[in-house]
Amino acid sequence: MTFGRVNPHSRLEGQGISGLNNVYYNFIEADLISHALQRREGELGQGGAFLVSTGKFTGRSPKDKHVVMSDSVRDTIWWENNARMSVDGFDALYADFLAHMKGKDYFVQDLVAGADATVSVNVRMVSELAWHNLFIRHLLRRPNREELDSFVPEYTVINCPSFQADPERHNCRSSTVIAMNFDKKLILIGGTEYAGENKKSVFTLLNYLLPEKGIMPMHCSANHAKGNPVDTAVFFGLSGTGKTTLSADPDRVLIGDDEHGWSDRGTFNFEGGCYAKTINLNPEAEPEIYATTSRFGTVIENMIYNAETKELDFEDDSLTANMRCAYPLEYISNASESALGGHPKNIIMLTCDAFGVLPPISRLTPAQAMYHFLSGFTSKVAGTERGVTEPEPTFSTCFGAPFMPRRPEVYGTILREKIARHGATCWLVNTGWTGGAYGVGSRMPIKATRALLTAALSGDLHDAEFRKDEHFGFHVPIAVKGVDTALLDPRSTWSDGDAYDRQAAKLVSMFADNFEQYLPHIDEDVRAVAIG
Repeated sequence: MTFGRVNPHSRLEGQGISGLNNVYYNFIEADLISHALQRREGELGQGGAFLVSTGKFTGRSPKDKHVVMSDSVRDTIWWENNARMSVDGFDALYADFLAHMKGKDYFVQDLVAGADATVSVNVRMVSELAWHNLFIRHLLRRPNREELDSFVPEYTVINCPSFQADPERHNCRSSTVIAMNFDKKLILIGGTEYAGENKKSVFTLLNYLLPEKGIMPMHCSANHAKGNPVDTAVFFGLSGTGKTTLSADPDRVLIGDDEHGWSDRGTFNFEGGCYAKTINLNPEAEPEIYATTSRFGTVIENMIYNAETKELDFEDDSLTANMRCAYPLEYISNASESALGGHPKNIIMLTCDAFGVLPPISRLTPAQAMYHFLSGFTSKVAGTERGVTEPEPTFSTCFGAPFMPRRPEVYGTILREKIARHGATCWLVNTGWTGGAYGVGSRMPIKATRALLTAALSGDLHDAEFRKDEHFGFHVPIAVKGVDTALLDPRSTWSDGDAYDRQAAKLVSMFADNFEQYLPHIDEDVRAVAIG
């Protein structure tokens, strides 16, 4: 494999991809930025960051994600959650992709998904845009030069934003398409420049492959105590709940910020970088992440900036509230070199409660943990998906339904078995609203959330006095050092206690209605949580 060179007669031909112009293999950051600038894909920002706009799409397009319905996956895909694509539709789509690509330049990165070498997956990323190749070079794991010489891709992802799908011909929903074919070991992405589709397609791939090996794939961040990888914590949560922010604790070692696996050996990061939201990013509250926005090679996505000075505006969300930066993990000073940790000692389930009902932290029993994991309650945050302009209460099972190709109970069962085997303590943490619902109350103070997490991870909360929540049944600490006691009792933060009770009852009912779909698939102790 040629390293960092132009190969006009590319090895892609061995995969049936021919007729391309120049193919740029495994270019490093400086060369990718140089090409992206020449192609006018973006601008150079302060410190050498690369500034881009993704145009029409500033978030994922989950309704345009399809799985090819072949015989090999017919009985294992959760079809209620994953749109079907016919074999013939995919074949036509791939043929049209190949025709569209002819005569054009492409950028290739040969990368690895998974820090645990015993279960990692080799992924070849083929990008129409140089900056997409830079992005995914950050987000997946980079083999060294010697490893590249013998690299053999197990799966290939081809991303052509300029390609427009034909719903009738390709058996898809719109001109935007993300199509996964497990038989051909091929993922096609077209009609969107949003870079997050690249990483989430690989996450979805691992979410399908790993459960067969008894490994729990997790939409979570993870860290461990300094000098003690055994003291590992994982943070489940959808975008906007605080996974990246809360796991980047300077007093702990960061394993990763978004996607991990839990095997018989412990916890491992899928990725080699971070993809952090930058809206209202504060240099005092989040100095490490803030500093990455002016580091060489960091991709700055959909941020407003001064045309002359290139100074970023962290408050202007006129393009999108989903503004982000993508950077390699080593840009965080306390990041783990191995990206490996032990079996989780603490499991944090993050939720952004727009109802203003849930306490800032609650301790869960194993049955309650499975209930809340399958429920995946949070609020979609503005900009994360197309059409979301303000927080919307939602249930996203496993804290990541758009990326789950198998039924939720598959993941829930593996998680519960691992919790029981390794004795993890589970916590539900609300980073949403307090003192009232969205529009009335205020966002949970991040200092309070950090103090509560510190108490949980240090073990201080284990001996605290708890009360049983009358609405949800989980246990809530009565007092925690450094935290306003009123925050721990959400009802007391509302001006009208009766209004809180009505809102809490409404949310409990929403939980129950949503969970009915899982009742036939769960055992008695989880069912007892569900029906109260």
